Amino acid sequence: MSGFPFFSSRWVEPPAGVEELDPAQLAPGFAAGAVACGLKPSGKTDAAVVTATSERCDSALLLTPNASAAAPVRLCRESCDTGAIRAAAVKAGNANASTGEQGMRDSVAIQRAAAEGLGLEPAGVAVAATGKIGEALPMDKVLEGIRGAAARVRPDGGAELAEAIMTTDAFAKRCTVRCDGVTLSAQAKGAGMIQPGFATMLCFAQTDALLEDPEPVLRSAVEGSFERITVDGQMSTNDTVLLQASGESGRPLPAGLLDAVLLQLALLIVADGEGSTRVGCARVREAASGEEAERAARAIANSPLVKTALFGRDPNWGRIAQAAGMALAGEELEDLGPDHIDAAEFESEEAEVELSVRLGRGEAAAHVWFSDLGYEYVRINAEYTT
Repeated sequence: MSGFPFFSSRWVEPPAGVEELDPAQLAPGFAAGAVACGLKPSGKTDAAVVTATSERCDSALLLTPNASAAAPVRLCRESCDTGAIRAAAVKAGNANASTGEQGMRDSVAIQRAAAEGLGLEPAGVAVAATGKIGEALPMDKVLEGIRGAAARVRPDGGAELAEAIMTTDAFAKRCTVRCDGVTLSAQAKGAGMIQPGFATMLCFAQTDALLEDPEPVLRSAVEGSFERITVDGQMSTNDTVLLQASGESGRPLPAGLLDAVLLQLALLIVADGEGSTRVGCARVREAASGEEAERAARAIANSPLVKTALFGRDPNWGRIAQAAGMALAGEELEDLGPDHIDAAEFESEEAEVELSVRLGRGEAAAHVWFSDLGYEYVRINAEYTT
C-alpha cells in the first residue's frame, strides 16, 4: 500500500492534473534524515528530523487535546512558535508519555539538540514521539540519534522519515505530489489508538506553496480527514500534525490538494488498523442535528459488533440499529429496520464498503470511516508490551 498509486481510495478525489512523484523527494525547501538509536527492538530507524532549508517557512501545528498528553505535546504547547516552526524532531518506540517532569526535561533536551544540530532557535523546533507509554527514555541514545539525524538531512529523505516514525504500522504512509506548479509532500504514521480529537498520531506535511496563514488551511483539511476516522475509539496522548510552507513556488496551494492528501493518508491509517482487512464508511442521514448525526456515526463505527460484522462480511443490520439507538438513548426514534439501514456492501469482497442509516429525524448528516475488527488486532495488542 506504500507504493504507487498513492490516491487509491474510492472516497478520495484529487484535483485535476495532479502528478504523483517519488515520495522520497520532499517539497522544495525541505530536507529530512533518520537514524537508528535503539528505541525499536527491531533495530530499524527510530529517530528523525525534518527541517526547512528555505529562507521562509510558515507553519501550523495541531496537537492532541488528551488530558494525559505526552511531554513532547506539552512542550510544543508551551514553547513553540506554532506559526514559524522550521523543524521537527521525532522518535518512535517510546511515547515519552506519563513520564512526569523528567519526561518534560528530556523533551527540552531533544528540542535543544535538534536546534543546535540545525542551527535554529529552540522555539522553531517541534518535538513529537510515538510508542510505548510510561517508559523513561534512554537519553544518551536518543540525543545521539537526534544529532545524527540532523547531521544527515537531505532533500530526498522523505522515505527515511516515513519509515522512522512507524511503530505497529504494517507499511509506510507517504507521498509527494505536484499540481499547478506546487509540490506537496507528506508522511504519516498510525495503526492503533486512533480516534482523534482533531488529528491523528503523527503527520508531517511540507509544501512549496505560498501560505500566509496555514492554520485555517490545515484545520479545514484535518476536519475532513483525520477527524473522520477511527480504529479503536482511543484518543492518543501524542497526536501531532505539522504543516510547513516554504513559499518557493511563488504559487498558492491548489484547492483541494491538501484535503485529498490528508484524506488518503487518513484512510491508509484505517486500512492499516492493527490487523485490519477492510475499511467501512458509516453514513448517517436524516438526523436532527449535525451533532446527533456525528454521535450516531461514531457509535456505529466504534461498535465491536459492527466491526466484527464487517470483518465477517455479515450484513447484520440489527447490530447497526442497536449502535445508533444507543447513541441516541432517551430520544424518540423510529423503529430502525432494513428500510432505514443498508449494509449490503458488507457481503462483498471489496476492501472498502459503505453502510447507511436514515434516522428520520431531520436533514443533518455525518460520516466516519472505520476499520474492521479481527483476530490479529487482539494478538497485536495482547502482546504489545510482553
